[in-house]
Amino acid sequence: MHVIVVGGGIAGLAAAHHLLQGGARVTVLESSSRLGGKLRAGRIADVTVDLGAESMLARRPEGLELARAAGLGEALQPPAAGTAAIWTRGAVRPMPTGHVMGVPGDPAALAGVLSPEGVARAAEDAELPPTEVGDDTAVGEYVAARLGREVVDRLVEPLLGGVYAGDAYRTSLRAAVPALHEAAGTERSLLAAVRGILERSAARGRTGPVFTGIAGGMGRLPGAVADTCRAAGAEILTDTPARELRRTPEGWTVVAGERALRADAVVLAAPAPAAARLLAAESPAASAELAEVEYASMALVTMAFRRADLTRVPEGRGFLVPSVDGRAIKASTFSTNKWTWSAEQDPDLFVLRTSLGRYGEAGVLERDDADLVEASLADLRTAIGLGAHPVETVVTRWRDGLPQYPVGHLERVARVRRRLADLPGLAVCGAAYDGVGIPACVASARAAADEVLGSRGPR
Repeated sequence: MHVIVVGGGIAGLAAAHHLLQGGARVTVLESSSRLGGKLRAGRIADVTVDLGAESMLARRPEGLELARAAGLGEALQPPAAGTAAIWTRGAVRPMPTGHVMGVPGDPAALAGVLSPEGVARAAEDAELPPTEVGDDTAVGEYVAARLGREVVDRLVEPLLGGVYAGDAYRTSLRAAVPALHEAAGTERSLLAAVRGILERSAARGRTGPVFTGIAGGMGRLPGAVADTCRAAGAEILTDTPARELRRTPEGWTVVAGERALRADAVVLAAPAPAAARLLAAESPAASAELAEVEYASMALVTMAFRRADLTRVPEGRGFLVPSVDGRAIKASTFSTNKWTWSAEQDPDLFVLRTSLGRYGEAGVLERDDADLVEASLADLRTAIGLGAHPVETVVTRWRDGLPQYPVGHLERVARVRRRLADLPGLAVCGAAYDGVGIPACVASARAAADEVLGSRGPR
């Protein structure tokens, strides 16, 4: 069985890996000159850095399993000990503990992060009548109704923004925080629902690191998976965009450049707009649905400083920034503090990065590099008193980098898959469907691979 995988990001590579394990012959088509999608390694001041995603959930197994299968098991590394923080109400403050995506179980933990009035408003949740959560609702709207807008604006939004670069008042509770959606439907109080989630997590022994990285950077993962796939016989082509997808009596034809590649099945692991274009002829309804998926754009500014130039070395692992405060940056990660492998490369160097841009702020990508660097430095001076100038900077733009999960997203995905069920040997996967994190993308890829493997046989 020959399967063509369209897209060489982590979902496409994970699909290829799973297909090879299932005995298929695999060809991967990647439109750009490099593999990995939102996972990208780079260098600054002669050290390696991540210019894309830097970690993955450690409490889901799929990403860890893929890393181990690709020979990176020994390189898996949790973040170094340290504190997370949030720049709110004029100061960088420790991130409260005991929350689910910023939704607290105990309002008292919010003192300082919220105003006294905000803390008091959150505590009123226990006295409010139940709020119907329904099939779905926006995270921000539901949490604001129960705990007040301050909880959303100063905690939920920054945390959600770190995952989706989205708007908490549009993002689906059911899609983005499914455990909270389920618990909210059974508990009278949202605070009680959060406490229940935390207690169940503790009872399952989930007390280790929430996230993990890879020594040398998450950007190593795509190359390692690709090498494993090539060793198993896969053909992986870069600079080869798929331009047309056609159903044939024998299976499928994918037109890529001047070539017409024939296959028994196809896995579309490309972003939603590209998948929509390829599906336009064979499934106009699925194509129309995918064309409606919106994306957020963002930029990462990576900066390297000489420690000798710093009057005070930043502490902790970094901080989030609520958009309600109107700052340029939405977060800063102190890479040297967060990752042991980063610090060990050059003890005289301090590397950090900032992120800019949220849903609806695509204009941030039109600003030149120097402007983005200066905006980041201005916020860092205000937040942590960082007055030094970097020895080198790298600006990475992620145009349409993160799919948005608004209310109704899961129903849209279900409709797409129902339409595609009429086309045996075709499946979709990736960040636009089942979650944007690495483990979710790997799980989505495995499901797509199993689907097309299950379609083999007489037609």
